[in-house]
Amino acid sequence: MAESAARTRATPAAERTPGAVAESVRAYRLVVGMWMRSTMAYRASFVMTALGNLAATALDFVTIVLMFSHIHALGGFTLPEIALLYGTASTSFGLADLLAGSLDRLGERVRDGTFDTLLLRPAPVLAQVAADRFALRRLGRVTQGVLVLGWSLPRVDVHWTVVNVALLPVTLLAGAAIFCAVFVAGGAFQFWAGDAAQVQNSVTYGGATLLQYPPGIFSRELLRGVTFVVPLAFVNWLPCLRMLGRPDPLGLPGWVDFAGVPVALLCCALAGVVWRAGVRSYRSTGS
Repeated sequence: MAESAARTRATPAAERTPGAVAESVRAYRLVVGMWMRSTMAYRASFVMTALGNLAATALDFVTIVLMFSHIHALGGFTLPEIALLYGTASTSFGLADLLAGSLDRLGERVRDGTFDTLLLRPAPVLAQVAADRFALRRLGRVTQGVLVLGWSLPRVDVHWTVVNVALLPVTLLAGAAIFCAVFVAGGAFQFWAGDAAQVQNSVTYGGATLLQYPPGIFSRELLRGVTFVVPLAFVNWLPCLRMLGRPDPLGLPGWVDFAGVPVALLCCALAGVVWRAGVRSYRSTGS
């Protein structure tokens, strides 16, 4: 029964209509609203956990500040320039983690068979999984990234043309979409791997940490991997290098710096394909 349900939910006609996106957004909003009401029922607990999350993520940047008490530059980047990379990467990842971070627990549902429950509900499965146990406390990471970004902007040597001013918010949103696509693809991979949460985290959380540092300190092989294989370089490295007037270590054409939105759309489309393939392959636990 679960197998037939999986096939039915994987390719329903309704999910191929223009209204499918609106239906998914509505289902996501309803589930998120339920979890937010549950969270705000204990406001003191929410405030403490959000502040704890903010403090824990702030330690990452404190480490960088302490490092710069002994050095003047890292990979040719000053502290404000590193803060620009840190702020953009943390904000984009924080938004994605807030919206789709629950996907890293999909392996647990696959192993214990509770994914069957989601298949039987009259709502898009991806929206249910992404909104499951929505953690409003993750706003702490977003807040911390925005604060560091706000500190860096008046201190970096950037000529704020109309292009650069427009590029910054586009970069944050496109970066969040790329991370969301990675969350979805990583969640789908758990249909086959069973328990691949740590593999997924190495790309998402590890990728966010990677992007907080200048690309020049890493090997060219790694730079090619995060540009052409898992395109995390489009999250902030390439647009930030453009804003700072720094050369691209790989020597890519200048127009690539503005390709964040097309890359994000392509990543989301590919993640959708992988997700549907994963749902089709689901066979439940047999119990």
